[in-house]
Amino acid sequence: MRMSIPYELTGRTQQKARTRKALIEAARQLLAEGVTPTVERTADRAEVSRATAFRYFANQRALLVATYPRLEEASLLGAAPGEDPLVRLDAVTEELARRILEYEQELRAHLRLSLEPATAQSDDLPLRQGRAIGWIDDALSPLRDRIPARELRRLVLAIRATLGIEALVWLTDVGGVSREEAVDIMRSSARTLLRSAIADAAQ
Repeated sequence: MRMSIPYELTGRTQQKARTRKALIEAARQLLAEGVTPTVERTADRAEVSRATAFRYFANQRALLVATYPRLEEASLLGAAPGEDPLVRLDAVTEELARRILEYEQELRAHLRLSLEPATAQSDDLPLRQGRAIGWIDDALSPLRDRIPARELRRLVLAIRATLGIEALVWLTDVGGVSREEAVDIMRSSARTLLRSAIADAAQ
């Protein structure tokens, strides 16, 4: 079976990379303005012909997927994070919150995509790939010899449920709190869950 090669990887790759970057930045600008970008509108904003834009992004969904911020790090703890799980969780929570606020509109667009009925393309949605779960699990790794693996996994998932774009959307759009207060609530909820689990383990 012949594999198709993305348009931007065939010939004049540097120029095509610049064009693709310009389209993604234009789409992010539209998202920041509260507009869900179409390929056509994004092409107009980027001053690229619509025909050219469709060579890079066949449809709106592909364009929105490309706007997702690339967050590939295996850990958010930085150098010498120590062994205190509360301190480690605080570090991850702070960095997660910063990124959620910085990329809020892109993450909201991806949340909408992730709520659509599952399709063969659903696996390419970064929001469904569980990166935050890995970061929280990394933060709580000092507890692996104190809390059974199954319970630790439940704790990681419970904390993840309090952090992320989903929680921010609910707290701000439904709860009506400011973004600053939403972040404080998310951080407090995560710490409460962790403290409770540590207390239970100590008993």
